[in-house]
Parts: sequence; structure tokens; C-alpha cells
Amino acid sequence: MVKLVADVPLSTLGVSQWQNGEIVKTQDCLAEETPVALIYNGVSHAVMLATAQDLEDFALGFSLSEGIVQSAGELYGIEVQVQDNGIELHCEIASERFMQLKERRRTLAGKTGCGLCGAENLAQAIRYPALLKTYRRFNASAIVTGLKTIQAQQKLQQQTGATHASAYVQADGTVGLVREDVGRHNALDKLVGALAKQELDRTGFIITTSRASFEMVQKTASAGVGMLVAVSAPTGLAVRVAEQCGLTLVGFARESRYVIYSHADNIMNE
Repeated sequence: MVKLVADVPLSTLGVSQWQNGEIVKTQDCLAEETPVALIYNGVSHAVMLATAQDLEDFALGFSLSEGIVQSAGELYGIEVQVQDNGIELHCEIASERFMQLKERRRTLAGKTGCGLCGAENLAQAIRYPALLKTYRRFNASAIVTGLKTIQAQQKLQQQTGATHASAYVQADGTVGLVREDVGRHNALDKLVGALAKQELDRTGFIITTSRASFEMVQKTASAGVGMLVAVSAPTGLAVRVAEQCGLTLVGFARESRYVIYSHADNIMNE
């Protein structure tokens, strides 16, 4: 049976569970992956498997982090159309941006946890973010405070245990925004879109519940955020790009410890 919980498709399933030496019947709640097509000015550009929540944030964040638009104002409108086999996000963008998109058009095949899907050549695959414009320092205790707070705001994770989250944490450690998805890239795109719509300052940082790959660093830096904190490991390319663009990169983040991989001087122990 499929039901809607807070407008998010979830499935309940009868399962068998082994516990305390015996097998018992129980119910489990599953996150749903839905094909989501991003269509620009009537032309299909990408299909991603995503959680059907915060889809307008997703469309805006994807458009910004992929460089399809340069600012939120260049995305004029988003129409969400639910189809029998998935969801279409019809995005109307500025004519100049659409012409640029057609010149480098590619087809992406989205998968849960995918990396660089569907790039036609190496130049398209690795798009280095610009150097961050402002120098930022962060309080070490704010990272700990954010990590303590984020779990309570991961509603889908609490229900299913199957989703990633990206959170924007303000400079004092207060979690300002959280977005969730089955895909870590999708969760971050949703967060980037929400940040752009709410016009929050960029003095805080982002926490991701996943590893820190190149794309996670690229999306964070492109959003103008100066630090990415990941609960798992970074990749070598992610560290090199973070060092190059001025992003502070933290991995293996726990409340009691974390590892700083780039620009350690930006974190103050106060």
C-alpha cells in the first residue's frame, strides 16, 4: 500500500523480523524513489531518481548547481506535473540561458547515489567552482552544535532509515534549513534551492549526512557557502578542489571529533 505522509510517498510493507532469537511479523516504512524529469523551456534535460518532496527547491537548486542558470531570477517559473510513471518539473528559464543549455546539452541518467552521470566529455564532467569571494572563519563548537541538532530534524530518516540530509547551519550552530532525499546530491540540490529562495546569508556552513565527493564540494562552493561538513569521508579530488577554491572541508564529523581536510586555519577553537 502506498500512502502520502506530509506529501511524501512512503510505502508500508509487512515484513518478518528476527529479534531476540525469534522471527516475528511486523510493519516497515520504506522511502520511495520517483523518476523526476527536469524539462527546460519544453526540452527534457535530465531524469533523476528522487524523493517527491520539496521539488521546486530541487528544480532551482539543480539549475543553479549545474550552471543552467546563474541566479534564481533567471528561473521564471516551475510547474510540477504528476504523471503515471513519474513527475515532470517544467522549468521556464531566460532565453540566453536556454541557448547556452542547448549548446552543451547532455542527457543525464540519474541513479541513487550517482556521481557524474551522462557527461559527454571530460570538460563537462569536471566543472571547477570559482574561488569563494569572501574569507570566512567558523567556530569549532558550532559544528558540534549542528551535528547534535540535525538528527532531530531528519523526519524521513526517522521514518525509513533510507534517506540522506543536507542542512544549512548558521554561524552559531543553529540549523536553519534541512532537506532530505534518497540521493545525497538531490538533498544538497534541494538545500541550495531553498537557500536561494529564502535569501539567507552565507556566513554559515552545510552539513551532509553522506561522504564528501567532488560534486558535493562543487555544489557547496557554487552556492557561496564556505564550509562543507560530512559525516563520512571525502575523496581525494574533493579535497584538492576544496583547497583550490577556498572551501573548508571537514570529514568523519561526530559530536566528539572530526577531521579537517582543507583550510584548517578557518576553524577557531573558541
